[in-house]
Amino acid sequence: MAEELLLENDAKISTYIKEFYNETMIESYDWTPEEELLTVLYSLTVSIFAIGGMVGALLVGKLVTKYGRKGTLVRATVLVFIGGGLMGFSRWWRMPEMVIIGRFITGIHSGISLSVVPMYLGEIAPKNLRGFLGLVPSIHICLGVFIAQVLGLHELLGKEEHWPLLLSLVVFPTMLQLMLLPWFPESPRYLLIEKGNVHATIAALKWYRTKGNIQAEVEEMQEEQRSLSSIQTISVRGLLMDRCVRWQVITIAVVNVGMQLSGIDAIWFYTNDIFEDAGIPEPHIQYTTVGTGAIEVIAGLLGCFTIERLGRRPLMIGGFLFMGLCCAGITVSVFFQAQLSFMRYISVGCVVGIIAGFCIGPAGVPFLITAELFKQSHRPAAYTVAGCLNWLSNFTIGFVFPFLETATGPYCYLIFCAICLGVALYTIFIIPETKNKTFMEISQMFAAKNNILKDELTPNGHLKMAVMNGYGTLGQHDEK
Repeated sequence: MAEELLLENDAKISTYIKEFYNETMIESYDWTPEEELLTVLYSLTVSIFAIGGMVGALLVGKLVTKYGRKGTLVRATVLVFIGGGLMGFSRWWRMPEMVIIGRFITGIHSGISLSVVPMYLGEIAPKNLRGFLGLVPSIHICLGVFIAQVLGLHELLGKEEHWPLLLSLVVFPTMLQLMLLPWFPESPRYLLIEKGNVHATIAALKWYRTKGNIQAEVEEMQEEQRSLSSIQTISVRGLLMDRCVRWQVITIAVVNVGMQLSGIDAIWFYTNDIFEDAGIPEPHIQYTTVGTGAIEVIAGLLGCFTIERLGRRPLMIGGFLFMGLCCAGITVSVFFQAQLSFMRYISVGCVVGIIAGFCIGPAGVPFLITAELFKQSHRPAAYTVAGCLNWLSNFTIGFVFPFLETATGPYCYLIFCAICLGVALYTIFIIPETKNKTFMEISQMFAAKNNILKDELTPNGHLKMAVMNGYGTLGQHDEK
């Protein structure tokens, strides 16, 4: 994701890549392409990442069912090394198609990871820390964007000869992940509910929980297992046809599409233009952009450390309402900045406000609640649907916005304003607070909206909770 935003934001990088495409076409075909063709090729380079993301999201359901959450993440790292290698050596081998293919492959990895990481964290976290851990991925995305912006400064790697290295730096955090992640246990919920491996489940819980009542957590998983009509993971078609989760599916569609159509991609894409219109000297814009990256990290940390106190709903509602207000502010400031010079600074403030509002809640909470709204059998399919909608919306806004901005001018931000207000209102009236709730409790909270009797959610609910057979034996065995 950091690499994608770097390409969208950094005018220097786009110029360098276009020049590389131009040079290689002259060398290979003795033909000088027109500027329009270079723009199309660069747009393909940027947008192919989102297409790869959609492909990755489509693979999530089958991968996590077959290999597990941790197993999928470990195996997916090979995509980064392939994609990063292609981009890193593209200038040396004088092959522009390596950049595009490398972007597509890293996009597939991002599509997988952006679904599997929140799923994995949501399943290993105790319910009182599920919100905090659920927002950790968005913090790392913000941090990655900030580091990429810093490294992209002209004094560091922002020179023409260094852009392949800058794009291939994705391999270094992946190497760290590959060295550490295999030592972590698999998701205990996956081990118990889907694999039925009691011993591995208890071993994983003991690894993750130095304190706390492991037996109570296992019993909660057992209750969820009993509530499932089948232990088999449900398909996407089955998810969409299941009336028991109708409103959960609508909810993840609204929040994931709303996250991408909130205007944040348009703001990231046109940040430099807005800063230039505000009178910031061109040599200083790169430092201003780095400053917005720092604000992203701070806002993300604020959301991460307050979600368990405030809950999911306040961060979503507050974030989208603030973004909507700032989108309206951009429209007003851009419309009047020719007559009132101070309006240029209002537009800069609104850009910063949109980024901050997004990172506080809307950037991470949709991934978190996708895990929380579904039981084990439905979760992989839910992440497939959410991920596809997320990446499809990302691609759509990137493709449509330039035409929308040309047709409507500053009024285009009013469309984003309406979307942000709509998602905020949906959250107010439809989405319940899921803080400190078990997955079964959350399913029961949606029962009335889905016209489902709570007894239908727990077919074996008349059975009393039984302590897992062998618990004492396992404890004695461990002591020996």
